[in-house]
Amino acid sequence: MSEKIRERKDVPAKDKWNLDSIYKSDEEWEADLKKLPELSKKVLDFKGKLGESKESLLKALNTVKEVDLLTETVYHYASLKHSADEGDTKATEMEGRAMLAYTQISAESSFFIPELQAIDEKKLREWISSPEYADYKVFIEKQLYKKQFILSEKEERIMSLQIQSAQTADNAFSMLTNVDLNKDFGSINVDGKDMPLTQSTFSTLIKNQDRSVREKTYKQFYKKFEDYQNTIAALYAGSVNQDVFQTRARGFKSSLEAALYGNKVPVSVYHNLIDCIHKNLPTLHEYYALRRKLLGLSELRHYDVYVPLVKSVTVKTTYDESVEICRNALAPLGKEYTDRLCNGLLNGWVDRYENAGKRSGAFSSGSYIGDPYILLNYDENDIRDVFTMAHEGGHSMHSWYSVHNNPYMSYDYTIFEAEVASTFNEELVFQYLLAQAEAKGKDGQEMKKFLLAMRADDILATLYRQTMFAEFELKTHELVESGTPLTAENCRKIYRELLELYFGPEMHFEDNSDLEGLRIPHFYSAFYVYKYATGISAAIALATRVRKGGDAEREDYFKFLKSGGSRYPIESLRIAGVDMEKVEPVQAACDVFKEIVEQLKNL
Repeated sequence: MSEKIRERKDVPAKDKWNLDSIYKSDEEWEADLKKLPELSKKVLDFKGKLGESKESLLKALNTVKEVDLLTETVYHYASLKHSADEGDTKATEMEGRAMLAYTQISAESSFFIPELQAIDEKKLREWISSPEYADYKVFIEKQLYKKQFILSEKEERIMSLQIQSAQTADNAFSMLTNVDLNKDFGSINVDGKDMPLTQSTFSTLIKNQDRSVREKTYKQFYKKFEDYQNTIAALYAGSVNQDVFQTRARGFKSSLEAALYGNKVPVSVYHNLIDCIHKNLPTLHEYYALRRKLLGLSELRHYDVYVPLVKSVTVKTTYDESVEICRNALAPLGKEYTDRLCNGLLNGWVDRYENAGKRSGAFSSGSYIGDPYILLNYDENDIRDVFTMAHEGGHSMHSWYSVHNNPYMSYDYTIFEAEVASTFNEELVFQYLLAQAEAKGKDGQEMKKFLLAMRADDILATLYRQTMFAEFELKTHELVESGTPLTAENCRKIYRELLELYFGPEMHFEDNSDLEGLRIPHFYSAFYVYKYATGISAAIALATRVRKGGDAEREDYFKFLKSGGSRYPIESLRIAGVDMEKVEPVQAACDVFKEIVEQLKNL
């Protein structure tokens, strides 16, 4: 018997997100898309006039805001439709048309930032001190900060014109892995049933207690990536080359500096993270030795690292039950927070389950107009998906507070901050479930072991694994910057060396284990993944602070959530109560991991 993945058309409405808060129909979307060319011409009318007077600049800013807001809304809607079914040609076309409009508008308005920055700084600062500039002050201050890396008007226009083509590697990788290859991974026999092997089901099958299922899943999955390794490596090389082009065109010293500069994050934060994790690798190696022992294996293979360590606890959590766990676990944040989140989770914010062509994994996607939507591929047999719901809910609530406390031009927070709000929620869910297990005494002992083992794996995945990914990105970009082209061979070599360093002497790899480095979609958004590691470090510290504190500590955290894009991330996190320029939060997170490993040993 074979379990077939549902087509999008067969998914009940209650399991889909309700996009009516953006547009009630595709026809409404079409009407707004058609408005964009005329609106963008209004921006062009201000070319050469920005510095004429305070009034002229204010009118121009109002027009830019109107165009940007509409463009964001149009693209957001199309992007969500496409993510729900990447095999839907209409949705693909809609996203393509929205991106084309965005690219054209970016090109036509490319004069704006250079001309804004050309205004005498003393005069400009005087203007923005006026009350009527309140909605634009933060935006303009940030443009002045970026001034040294902004090019001439003509050069900025060229940079804008290639925005769409710059997405080619990412789009092709997504289509290849989520659509074309997803049809071709085959199936895995589990307990007499043929389970389709896909990007989404891989993460479930690789946790199966039957080692033969894990081995077959792993080898069958990576064999297909091996068949296409040169194509995928070429796509990744194209993405890295694009990053290096942007870096050199703008005059940054490195791709790393280029990626971090806009958020005012010193490169030392990135290097401190890697250095701190390297110093704490012995604890990780100790954990893998414990894992081999608890699984009763003579040798640990790469397909053994995701299976739950505690076999005796089977947890089935329906979607609605998961929502109630989030409600109770996040109670330290107050009823207003939990009511709003849970109402959204139950009523239209979430696209819940896997369907054919749907993007794998999970994400939260908010914009200034509409609800902060969440894409899940929820599996009620995987307790980790409860944590995923809380994680993405953290993103969405961060978006909600940012939108409702900031003007459009400064509402959008950085990914550096986003990963704090999401992993903060995960930490509260863990502490809630652990307390429930401990309250049951001996009856909760197995659940306690299960949760500790799962939390160890989650911290490992977010702190150690994402740092390994971050180090891979750094090395591949440095290789290209030094003049060496990326190939499948050298990508795999770099990744294998990191696998051996991070997993340590306990791990035995397959010949193609290093192909994992070619299947990570986040690599197409360079220097993104390190924010997961810094995020969990800050989140663990802040969750502890809020749980053990009072109203003042909770209010500090809400100041952070409400900051949006009004502050730089390092500053907003300091207000919340943690300093990410220091190594202490990362070391503290490593210490938490070490403590959990010790508890597992004792249990």
